[in-house]
Amino acid sequence: MINYLKESTFAVNDVIQKAWGITRKHYFSIATLCFLMFITASASSLMAFFIKDVSKILSVVMAIIFVFLYFTINLSLFKYIFHLMDDEDNDVKIVDTLPTRQQIIRFLIATLYFVACVFGVYLVVILVAFPFIYTGINIDVVKNVAISVGIIAIFITWLRISFFPFFIIDRNSAPFESIKLSLAITKGNFTKILLLLLVLGGGYLIYLLFNLLHWPFVAFIVNILSSFIIVPLSSVALTVAYRKIAGEYKGDEHPDILHNIV
Repeated sequence: MINYLKESTFAVNDVIQKAWGITRKHYFSIATLCFLMFITASASSLMAFFIKDVSKILSVVMAIIFVFLYFTINLSLFKYIFHLMDDEDNDVKIVDTLPTRQQIIRFLIATLYFVACVFGVYLVVILVAFPFIYTGINIDVVKNVAISVGIIAIFITWLRISFFPFFIIDRNSAPFESIKLSLAITKGNFTKILLLLLVLGGGYLIYLLFNLLHWPFVAFIVNILSSFIIVPLSSVALTVAYRKIAGEYKGDEHPDILHNIV
């Protein structure tokens, strides 16, 4: 177990180092795309606030437009990073990395599958816990345990299938196929991915710590640094991690779900 954790740590270090090299070299272009995603999300919230009482139909239409725009920028970011990794010597134009209409549609459908998988896992946990209500155990205890187990199950499921956008952009995979491939390549790599997320989320955890210590100025500085450094680095690191674990994958090109759950 100790050797496995050491290997996982070294693997995470490799991902972070390579991601930092790419981020440092192309920081402004990557940060620009991240900033556009932030602006799109913020503008969507503001627009929803101002037009919520004007017209519900208009509100829904605007929400759909902003969702498409946000996802387009998000997929463009991943595609741009792939181009940087594959062609480091030549300049890559952001406009050339826009996702195709088919990729956007596949991503949206895969997102619905993603939500269904997460909800399905939580529903299974609740259904398994339901018979314990009739065993005489305190209902509140059963409820709290079920919710806790459900949250853990949701987190694990989210982590296992969250690489599906990369398959759509990198291999142009079909929606459900991308979910299955994400499940397959993360089998045996859960600890490495979890360690990577902990490292990348370290800035936010430090921010929360300073907030708890009532050091608002220091927390503000940490939050600014995290927003301008950790966010772009995280996007690159996740893309690099995908390429690494996908490159090491030796399984079936069309995996099934049952053999890759555990």
